[in-house]
Amino acid sequence: MNPEFIHTYVSVDCVVFGFDYENRLNILLVQRHVENMPVDSQKKLPGSLIFSDEDVDDAANRVMYELTGIKKMVLKQFKCFADPARASNQNDIKWMGTEYKHNIDRIITVAYLALCKIDHKINSSKYDTVDWHPIDKVPQLPFDHNKIISESLIEIRKWMETDFSIIFELLPKKFTIRMLYQLYSAVSEKQIDIKNFHKKISSFSYIIQLEEIEQNVSHRAARYYRFDPKIYKKTHNKLIK
Repeated sequence: MNPEFIHTYVSVDCVVFGFDYENRLNILLVQRHVENMPVDSQKKLPGSLIFSDEDVDDAANRVMYELTGIKKMVLKQFKCFADPARASNQNDIKWMGTEYKHNIDRIITVAYLALCKIDHKINSSKYDTVDWHPIDKVPQLPFDHNKIISESLIEIRKWMETDFSIIFELLPKKFTIRMLYQLYSAVSEKQIDIKNFHKKISSFSYIIQLEEIEQNVSHRAARYYRFDPKIYKKTHNKLIK
């Protein structure tokens, strides 16, 4: 065997997006434990080494189930991170030795993007602490997790451009046009006039106007809408033929 070949471990890391009631884009972070380090500096992306009998997709689904308690979630594999120095920090090395009971000198991770309605109850079977963090207030994370998050934002924008329906995975079942507008603006980072956005959205047959309006709000009450995946599928199929 060529001595330059690497002996390495493979992991998965998941970036889980949610959209909160203050209309902010969030991600889920978990708590790791490293001795003599402040608790606030020990947040990380949820992830795991893959088992010997697992495909990477199976490992990502396992991580998501252990994280949320939800069996079926939208997951997308988007990039592999393999910088030789990504696990060179001494605190990261120490944590890996404690967590996995192995001497790990090189680790490659396959990153996944996941979408979760923020009103889902997070019922983690693995982590004691699981918290939503606004995307613009993410702390300094271990390994290259901040880079993974930045790359995931680029990926979700591409994903949304090719399949607009994924945006509704982040919204509640009934939503206002303003909520949809604020989510789209947060993900795409585009400055769009809300009146033009409302006009465009109103032309989409798969966004169904409801009879309900907001209750007990300080501003003018807005009408609720819902997304119809069956109509979207028919419409989308026609567009791509």
